[in-house]
Amino acid sequence: MADDPDTDAPEKLPASTVDEAVRLTRLARNAVDENEAAAHRERRAARLEEYGFTARVREEENGETLVCHPAEWLEDGVVDFTAVENTDRATEVPLSGRGEQGTWEDAEAENRTIVEAVREQDGAIHAKNARAFADFMGNHYAAPIADARATHIQEFLREYYPRNAWPTDEQWAVVVESLRRTFEKTEPRQSVDSETG
Repeated sequence: MADDPDTDAPEKLPASTVDEAVRLTRLARNAVDENEAAAHRERRAARLEEYGFTARVREEENGETLVCHPAEWLEDGVVDFTAVENTDRATEVPLSGRGEQGTWEDAEAENRTIVEAVREQDGAIHAKNARAFADFMGNHYAAPIADARATHIQEFLREYYPRNAWPTDEQWAVVVESLRRTFEKTEPRQSVDSETG
């Protein structure tokens, strides 16, 4: 379900729009044909333009980062820092993983295996919640579920899950248990209990 654009540019992009921008950016990066890559970039630009935003990919030592920011910050294609009043309006998402963690593709392969294990052992409802957490970790941090920290669990439960997972009442009722069962399939570095009581 798409976000309904506001009549005025929002202070910050909706999380689901950021997720779509990340997805299209990865599709463009992985495309073997330049025309296909350009089409994905155009779709990303059109989606962000609905909110008065634009995007660029920043090259860094440990990979690439997608930066989404208000188009009004640009002057002749270059960010005019005198026009930047609130840097919090920008959103940055790593595209290539963090340090030694590997790529999004690596994380997704590992996460997919975990989600399938949850589906087989715990059922479809828990698997849907596990898939939502896998998407959150992969799209926002290019990281496997096993690398989740307390801050990730907190952000997922308080922000991502209610805004982007479109959970049913049944999913909501068991999401904490779903995360417990998901982490049972990994070697988690963080207990869900410490964040959920």
